[in-house]
Amino acid sequence: MDWNLLGCGRYGHVTFAPDEPELRAQLRAGVADGTAWRCLRCGAFVPGQPQFSGPADSAPVVPRGNQIRSTVILRLFAVERFLRVLVFAVAAYALWDFRASRGSIEQLFDRDLPIVRGTFRQLGWNIDNSKLVGLVHHALTLSNETLTLVAIGVTGYAVIALIEGTGLWLARRWGEYFAMIATSLGLPLEIYDLSKGFSVLALVLFVINLALVLYLVLTKRLFGIRGGKKAYDGMLRSESVLDEAARTASQSARSVSRK
Repeated sequence: MDWNLLGCGRYGHVTFAPDEPELRAQLRAGVADGTAWRCLRCGAFVPGQPQFSGPADSAPVVPRGNQIRSTVILRLFAVERFLRVLVFAVAAYALWDFRASRGSIEQLFDRDLPIVRGTFRQLGWNIDNSKLVGLVHHALTLSNETLTLVAIGVTGYAVIALIEGTGLWLARRWGEYFAMIATSLGLPLEIYDLSKGFSVLALVLFVINLALVLYLVLTKRLFGIRGGKKAYDGMLRSESVLDEAARTASQSARSVSRK
């Protein structure tokens, strides 16, 4: 898949006319009905006036190739984080609401449980073995202080997941670091939970988190891995159409000077 063409197909071409004559010559071409300028993303020559112009240092930074693919992958991880935000935000709301209405809920539970138990027993189902009833009963035994701590923890996790998702969706460097640190801190706890009791959902979530950490560390070169930010920036520059044109112009100038 040509990610550059995919990007231009979605967002349009990006053309730039540098003030430097040597660079301008590399990015401009004559066509039958005028002039065409090279797209900074896909490299194709686009007829018409350039969208931007000025010194080479003022050229727009355009994601290309692996950068576009990386952005798509990060946004897939971001969507998963936003789903977590939704789930934990609902859980946090339920906990805070339960804490505020604890007395009325406890009275309702004590009053109606015998009726519900008798009704389901006639249908052949003992709801005393139900996990949901057990969970509600356990929650009613917790102190308000404990419920508050649990509600704060769930709310905090929702906020952390929201920050992770936002940073990954925007493909910002700070977001990559934040997501990597926040996710890696939770991996030991997930491993411990899996060792205590296996579940498919827990395993899937662990694999997603582990994949995110490895992807960020290895491909984004965080914390100095594989040369760190300097090597990462060098890779981005090597993929730039403008830098490629500058190298070509420099080689042409040296060839002329030798002659």
